[in-house]
Amino acid sequence: MPDKTIFQKIIDREIPATIEHEDDRCIVIHDIDPKAPVHLLIIPKKLIRNVATTTEDDTETLGHLVQIARQVAAKLNLEGGFRLVINTGPDSGEAVPHLHVHLLAGRRMKWPPG
Repeated sequence: MPDKTIFQKIIDREIPATIEHEDDRCIVIHDIDPKAPVHLLIIPKKLIRNVATTTEDDTETLGHLVQIARQVAAKLNLEGGFRLVINTGPDSGEAVPHLHVHLLAGRRMKWPPG
């Protein structure tokens, strides 16, 4: 069996994290190396490697992650807006092989982002 990802260890409470939200399908934590004043990671509890490996069975989970992003943004009063980012593959900056959504806010975002 492959080693657990850092996110699986956080979900299993083997590694501490600052948790903003948790439900039966996902956990939302504060990024330990934030790239914006607000930088949260929305992580499904189901291990999905990345977007490229998703299947039809993951559709509901992916929608749930976006809805949780909306709910957390409202809870934190991110009235100026927020950005959602999902990295897929090494060229995108994917560092952990466990799908997660970055929620970035608290400053004006630049475009193009990369």
